[in-house]
Amino acid sequence: MALRFLGINPNSPTDESPTVWIHEETGDLLIQSYKATEAEVRECKDVGSVPGHSTDVPDHETIIRLPAAMLNYIPVRRGEDGETESATPCA
Repeated sequence: MALRFLGINPNSPTDESPTVWIHEETGDLLIQSYKATEAEVRECKDVGSVPGHSTDVPDHETIIRLPAAMLNYIPVRRGEDGETESATPCA
């Protein structure tokens, strides 16, 4: 797997590390973050998404809570060639 580190929450304690990586071949994001609480999952289900789409969370999926500071590391698509670029460069 060709992964590239994009960023880690700068405010995270040593033992908690919301982190984002990108799979360079597919552009998929891999995100480590906090599990949503049961209350947050219920609220997501109440809000829903698109009409006719189930609000159930399958066993192979989960809802995570991503700290707002981590949005700086989410890539933004540029151009039709599919190239991605991080919104904030990281070392």
